[in-house]
Amino acid sequence: MQSDLRREVNQLHAEICQALSDPSRILILYELREGARNVGELADGLGMTQPTVSRHLKVLRDRRMVLATREGTSMYYRLADQRVIQALNLLREVLAGILGARSALVEEIT
Repeated sequence: MQSDLRREVNQLHAEICQALSDPSRILILYELREGARNVGELADGLGMTQPTVSRHLKVLRDRRMVLATREGTSMYYRLADQRVIQALNLLREVLAGILGARSALVEEIT
């Protein structure tokens, strides 16, 4: 039973990482950190088409990273858990460290 649970958790982890593998979805998550937005607002703010934003939101909804609420004729999307922004920021810190190490290496060999 324990190995089944571990396998399920690993699968869910992989699905979240897959959702974060597209830069557009990361931008959408950052756009939602300030509050709920509809597809048109997200598209305008990010310079994407509405169909593109809708496709990415479907992936994020399927992974339960965003929640949708209908208000009149519009669907508004919000983060399901604000901690996803903390996780993204932590990953950016790791990336900054990697880039810093690469930069130092380049400086050493030039």
